[in-house]
Amino acid sequence: MKRSIVTLLFSTLALVACARTRIANTPTAPSARTFIPGDSTQSLTLAGRERASLVHLPPAIGNSPLPLVIVLHGGGGNAASAAKMTGLSALGDKANFIVVYPDGTGRLDDRLLTWNAGNCCGYALDNQVDDAGFIRALIEKLARDYPIDARRVYATGISNGGMMAYRLACELSDQIAAIAPVAGALNVECKPTQPVSVIAFHGTNDQNVPFNGGAGSKSIDPHPRTDQSVAYAMVFWAQRDSCGATPTRDERGNIVHDTYASCANGTGVELYTVKGGGHAWPGGDRLTVLLDAPAKEISASAVMWEFFKQHPKQ
Repeated sequence: MKRSIVTLLFSTLALVACARTRIANTPTAPSARTFIPGDSTQSLTLAGRERASLVHLPPAIGNSPLPLVIVLHGGGGNAASAAKMTGLSALGDKANFIVVYPDGTGRLDDRLLTWNAGNCCGYALDNQVDDAGFIRALIEKLARDYPIDARRVYATGISNGGMMAYRLACELSDQIAAIAPVAGALNVECKPTQPVSVIAFHGTNDQNVPFNGGAGSKSIDPHPRTDQSVAYAMVFWAQRDSCGATPTRDERGNIVHDTYASCANGTGVELYTVKGGGHAWPGGDRLTVLLDAPAKEISASAVMWEFFKQHPKQ
């Protein structure tokens, strides 16, 4: 009788142990994360250099993957100036996408910053800073920290930042779905491995980054440089994305809109030309006398977002 009781007791303990083992080894669904909307500063160390970025999360953020828009300030600017100029944080709140404003590099921590866009500009070029590597690492970090849709990662920027957006399309084509350079130039040898959609904005009277290429009479880059023309960039991307050679054109006031049709792999290539427009973000704020007065007939931020929505990575 005692032996039966002991046997039963050990059998019961064994069953309990097995049950506990099964519970411990059963995979559980990941718990939902809670995100705080608004601005936060993120840091990332790459090649011994600490890099900062301003991240803006929309109010409706949950755990469903959202688009990411990377905004690159102009030469001499910073993350805060890019946010103020473009108004993309407010647009992200309405359209429910995440915005990140990375800082370039410079001799000061948060001012007079530049990007290494190939032949421009300043500190970043002088020190051959790996800005493409930084943006790649930044995208990967943000994808770990926030619900990012890997098929909807986009980049834009003005001037030196616009040049950097072109470089990202060339070197990070596996991650970037579309770019929207403003007053920039494609000045690097470009060998993308995947298609990238492109929408560009440029004024015909831009004397910093000339519409027709060449040296800008108002360029403040300490190194003399020659920029490629806007046409050069458009033809390159239209050919790379297998679009029709001749764009359709729509003119309204001072805004000329060229659209290249029948692009492959769901891509698109478009250009908005501001007749008489200078070095500025159309529809944005003029933050410094180094920039020209922006055209008010069009909002580059609103137009590029509509383009981004239509061109995720296939």
